[in-house]
Amino acid sequence: MTEPKGNTPLMAPSSLKLPDYKTSVKLKYVKLGYHYLMTHGMFLFLSPLVIIIAAQLSTFSLHDLYNIWDNLQYNLISVVICSSLLVFVSSIYFLTRPRPVYLVDFSCYKPDEARRCTMKTFMNQSQLTGAFTEENLAFQRKILERSGLGDHTYLPEAVLNMPPNPSMKEARKEAEAVMFGAIDELLAKTSVKPKDIGVLVVNCSLFNPTPSLSAMVINHYKLRGNIDSYNLGGMGCSAGLLSIDLAKKLLQVHPNSYALVVSMENITLNWYFGNDRAKLVSNCLFRMGGAAVLLSNKFSERRRSKYQLVHTVRTHKGADDKCFACVTQEEDFNGKIGVTLSKELMAVAGDALKTNITTLGPLVLPTSEQLLFFATLVGRKLLKMKIKPYIPDFKLAFEHFCIHAGGRAVLDEIEKNLHLSDWHMEPSRMTLYRFGNTSSSSLWYELAYTEAKGRVKRGDRVWQIAFGSGFKCNSAVWKALRTVKPAKEKNPWMAEIDRFPVDVPKVAAI
Repeated sequence: MTEPKGNTPLMAPSSLKLPDYKTSVKLKYVKLGYHYLMTHGMFLFLSPLVIIIAAQLSTFSLHDLYNIWDNLQYNLISVVICSSLLVFVSSIYFLTRPRPVYLVDFSCYKPDEARRCTMKTFMNQSQLTGAFTEENLAFQRKILERSGLGDHTYLPEAVLNMPPNPSMKEARKEAEAVMFGAIDELLAKTSVKPKDIGVLVVNCSLFNPTPSLSAMVINHYKLRGNIDSYNLGGMGCSAGLLSIDLAKKLLQVHPNSYALVVSMENITLNWYFGNDRAKLVSNCLFRMGGAAVLLSNKFSERRRSKYQLVHTVRTHKGADDKCFACVTQEEDFNGKIGVTLSKELMAVAGDALKTNITTLGPLVLPTSEQLLFFATLVGRKLLKMKIKPYIPDFKLAFEHFCIHAGGRAVLDEIEKNLHLSDWHMEPSRMTLYRFGNTSSSSLWYELAYTEAKGRVKRGDRVWQIAFGSGFKCNSAVWKALRTVKPAKEKNPWMAEIDRFPVDVPKVAAI
């Protein structure tokens, strides 16, 4: 037992004076109080008025009501005109308002265990191909160790074979396994017949065969002849949300329809076997995966649907040359094709994100956050005050965040800029660790993780945000229509969800 120091007071300072409320009161609760006050301000303002009107109506007698009716009889023409106008305006509103779009369900493809690629397997395969110099093998090892990927990601058979045998046949084989695997599970979960699907949107950035991927789906499932079919290519990792936006617009003009959206990337023909380091990063990050999503505008589907689509916001920075060229598919000095990732990528992504959330903010942020942002803007721009720009708290607008698992650096920057917690970033980080960057389908693996954890409750709002070549940043906002119960779910996380989250080291030595 140690002796107390001579300068240690016998009584705690707190017992000698009043507490310092500036430090004892947690300011976050003050901010929450302000947020709720502003959010429900209109209700609080109107409540006294409603009470006064109700009190006045309670004094009416039957004689008073008879007098009102008697007066209306002498103004029958006015009553008829006003009633007709009310009916006309109401009809116009209901006929022209956008049809609600529901997400009935979705599924994510989980490859066979034979497609598993550990980090050690990746390095061994890269070395055995003989395509890479020792310096670039060391470079790939360094990138992989810091990538945030784990030992359970997947690559297609043609890449894992020794020697690798990429071909059009193998690429079609991978595409069929991913697309049909995801769609089969989706149709089984929803019990929707293929002939009932009226809209089909398939997106895959780098693999665009003839006949198209959408035609492969139509042929395999014998979809109807008048289906609206679209095949999106070359649009990068954000194409999944582009497809959702396109399907939403098509459902506005096709009543009582189902829309099937399939998002994937094809690795087989796009594995880089050269020594340009700007193209080798893609090998270290991209992995096999895909997702299928069933949307509907049928009101009868609302009861069993998981989510309703609230907003889609698309940002395209392609008019800027630096943004346009930051992700490019091209040949290297030996004529081998790969995808070049520019050093400007992070700066470009940050600029696109800023533009996107500036557009999205007014649609989703509570009044409290918009007022604080506006007040700060006025102070900085008009009053020339030296204050930091206010970053809105998007945690007040969304309960769940699905941020494209493009790489650890991207996730780190978004976490820092949006002031998100580890809990909010967990679905994205665990998806990157477990499945790697599956391009446009990664957002659905993240939402599946959130569901498997039992986090989605009725009324919760989900923000999906993705980046893509061009350069694009796209957002989708969903509202949960019901509580998702993990016990009734079938998704690629269910058999192992209890293992997550796991600690992902900054450097995972191979």
